[in-house]
Amino acid sequence: MFDPPETSQPPLVGIAKLAAQSPLIEAKQRVDYFEIETRSFVGRCSGTRMPFVWTVNPYRGCEFGCKYCYARYAHEFMELRDPEQCERKIYAKRFRPAAFRAELSKVKSGESVWIGTATDPYQPAERRYGITRQILEVIAKERGLKIGITTKSDLVARDAELLTRIAEHNLIHINLTITTLDEKLARLVEPLAPRPELRVNAVRKLSEAGVGVTVLGNPVMPFITDSEASLDAVCAAAAQAGALSFSAHALFLKPCSKAVFMPFIEQKFPHLLWKYRALFGNDAYLKGHYPDVLAERVNRIVQKHGLTPRHPSYLPEQFAEPQMTLW
Repeated sequence: MFDPPETSQPPLVGIAKLAAQSPLIEAKQRVDYFEIETRSFVGRCSGTRMPFVWTVNPYRGCEFGCKYCYARYAHEFMELRDPEQCERKIYAKRFRPAAFRAELSKVKSGESVWIGTATDPYQPAERRYGITRQILEVIAKERGLKIGITTKSDLVARDAELLTRIAEHNLIHINLTITTLDEKLARLVEPLAPRPELRVNAVRKLSEAGVGVTVLGNPVMPFITDSEASLDAVCAAAAQAGALSFSAHALFLKPCSKAVFMPFIEQKFPHLLWKYRALFGNDAYLKGHYPDVLAERVNRIVQKHGLTPRHPSYLPEQFAEPQMTLW
């Protein structure tokens, strides 16, 4: 009897090999945590849409499970192709303070470092492993850096005192995402993220500590969170909590997020499915009239509540060289 030849998978290399060799450090009912080696913590941003130069992501994967998440692609680099693995297999990067401090030396004057550009630095794993906290403790000993943090977790307020210390000799700003104030909707779209009320309270705590905060209403989901009332409610809450600025941009759907978001729409908002297919049929980014209408609406709401469209520290080109010599 003829037996077909066995087929073998190509050997894993690079980050996929590191992921496969990563030791399991904790297993929960729905999530496994691993510790993974990393060649560097500070990476250069290659995306033309990102207005910063250096990025730091303490974790790979994110438990929040947001249906629109664009960072699921990062797990594909580790040969983890199932989109749900991004929220069920969390990799905590092994942190070495001395090595991280040395990496910061390559950041030139006028350049920005943003923490949490791919996965949330204050996701539940941070309560266990505290890598973001360790990173900030190193940064607190530095001078003349421009640091930003993007999160949708109220856990960031835990570090208010540390962030204040960092601000004594560096520029630091927080982007805190609040997509909607509707708790039921937030639970559908961002299943394990902190409640909107908790995030608003975090904005208040940080602002009271003297830390600048921008509230991001991202992503604005067409026909779901793009109404005047919905955006106005988030912006008003941001202003009342002491945020300096508010910004909101339309949803975009890369293939990895589209594979999760479209079935979600079909299940929870079936009446919108045909509209989303029309909007995102051949492109990840919305084109045409919609982005302009949304931008006009957001600008009008921001002006109404006396905020700025975005805190200037988000844009590295606005940092003049003389500013850096003050430190």
